[in-house]
Amino acid sequence: MGELVRYFLRLGFLGFGGPVALVGQMERELVNEKKWLTKEQMREAIAICQSLPGPLAIQVGVYVAYLRCGFWGAWAGGWAFILPNFIIVAALGALYVHLGDLQPVTAIFYGVSPAVIALILHSCYRLAKLGMEDWLQWAIAAVCLVVTVVLQAEVALLFIGAGIVGILYYGSLFKRTPTALSVTVAPVLAQLAPTASGSILGKLLLFFLKAGSLTFGSGLVIVPFLEQGLVQQFGWLDQRQFLIAVAIGMISPGPVVITATFVGYLVAGFWGSVVSTIGIFLPSFLLVLIAAPLLARHRGNLNVQGFVKGAYAAAIGTILGACILLGRIAIGDWLTALIGLVSLAILFRWKVSNPLLIAATAAVGLIAFPLLQPTWVMTKF
Repeated sequence: MGELVRYFLRLGFLGFGGPVALVGQMERELVNEKKWLTKEQMREAIAICQSLPGPLAIQVGVYVAYLRCGFWGAWAGGWAFILPNFIIVAALGALYVHLGDLQPVTAIFYGVSPAVIALILHSCYRLAKLGMEDWLQWAIAAVCLVVTVVLQAEVALLFIGAGIVGILYYGSLFKRTPTALSVTVAPVLAQLAPTASGSILGKLLLFFLKAGSLTFGSGLVIVPFLEQGLVQQFGWLDQRQFLIAVAIGMISPGPVVITATFVGYLVAGFWGSVVSTIGIFLPSFLLVLIAAPLLARHRGNLNVQGFVKGAYAAAIGTILGACILLGRIAIGDWLTALIGLVSLAILFRWKVSNPLLIAATAAVGLIAFPLLQPTWVMTKF
């Protein structure tokens, strides 16, 4: 248990690049180096967690911790993963509130964003090598990529539909797949969520519980949902503050949805950041801990395996589609295009750590932004 907690604390402090990069890092370190998991177990973890609402990296971490150390290991490992992100982003929220603004954020965002796209593409390549096996999976991935780009959002039905296609092709029509139970958990969670009280903390908790339990998609793909609630519905943030919150989520280690911590601090101080963080992540623990025992019990079922293969292919397609959408935000001139291409080349050629790449591109952004003064950076959302 101690080794597990130490690993996830380190990953929480040093894990840059968004959900796909974090999952790729876990795959490399836990499958290839530590031998905690087999490739098949990691493939199942990714596919099932991608088919559930909420942040992919945290859910995979919770599932891995469950396999390694059981029920309490899942809670210990998952919150150890989240804690460093919470401390960093809550501190940035305090700085923003007390100092009035974070002027370097825009410049850092300018340099780091193209490198994040490169990290996602490189990690997606590794994940495709891990789990993509035949023409059907690639066909599913292509369809999901197109749908994601056209609709500009991840669609929950894509994963369910891809899983059903996988059952029909790889499994047996005469057996029911237990994983279908996991798809029905989100509406149940929504019914159990507390009704909004008059207090701002209650409203924050309710909003982020819904965001964590009802939104399919990881990181910046859920930005439209957050923007509608935070800016338009409740008016807690203006557009500028919301964009800074998203930038903070991108440049901090760990999952991008840690944006919730920053938002909570801006709206209601320290306790606002606490309840927002709990709200956005709690559904992930409940969903994974309900689905994981079913997976472990029925791993050999052909229908379960078929669902996993189909959902895994959908994950690859939607991640690539989201990467295209994010690329439109991150790349807007010759320098950002160059940063993205050079970062991708470095990742494929050398084993460069994510924090080193992020630090280098952040430095480029801090130097180049005042010189070039690109006006598109904070308006191209």
